[in-house]
Amino acid sequence: MEISSRCPKLPQQDWLKILDWQPSPQQLEQFQNLYAQILQGNQQLNLTRITEAPDFWEKHLWDSLAGVRPWLVEESSLPVVLPDDCRVIDIGSGGGFPGLPVAIACSAWQVSLLDATRKKMAFLETVAQALGLANVKVICDRAESLGQDPAHRQQYDLALIRAVGPASVCAEYALPLLKLRGIAVLYRGQWSEDEAGALRAALEQLGGEIVETRRFKLPVSGGERHYLYLQKQQETSQKFPRRVGLPVKRPL
Repeated sequence: MEISSRCPKLPQQDWLKILDWQPSPQQLEQFQNLYAQILQGNQQLNLTRITEAPDFWEKHLWDSLAGVRPWLVEESSLPVVLPDDCRVIDIGSGGGFPGLPVAIACSAWQVSLLDATRKKMAFLETVAQALGLANVKVICDRAESLGQDPAHRQQYDLALIRAVGPASVCAEYALPLLKLRGIAVLYRGQWSEDEAGALRAALEQLGGEIVETRRFKLPVSGGERHYLYLQKQQETSQKFPRRVGLPVKRPL
């Protein structure tokens, strides 16, 4: 596949204007190669419906990176500092978003991609190798099972969860995997105070709280995205996450 014809380079000022962050030439090339890999993989696997270049840039790359913008930009109002060797888990990674763009942008972070679909995870492993991302690991499992695994429970500094389900379900998947004071970023579209109230009620049971909500306007389509930053304040009860399927069937 000829990458340059399918994934044109963006002017530098676009990145700075949108994210207050500028990728290096190597990172920009990796983003372009990621696009080519996804297009190719999409011919065999149902990875994404977003395949046109402008949509890919804003709805996959920029949306993915906007969620971790507090740590891309040196001056941030979010009062949470992550370690340089931050351990990250992307829950329900699917086509590799937001995990792969984050792994490219934050190369010192150790990023685990979690999904239960074996074919997709095998594909993402080959993508990570093709892009030279030694900081990426793939895990084929269910979030409910992994959250009860001592090798993963309370082992992560940051959890990313995008387009997986209701916010309370996402929180139940993420909080058990986080270390104390760890952060979960929930990627949402529209967001309301009613939804926030339901999430707070769930977080009372899970030992977390909402520390900030940020809004991001997609620069091409004008669509809205919201990013919820949840911090784990207390150890999550061992009864969470509940058995496979139950968080979705009976949200907190």
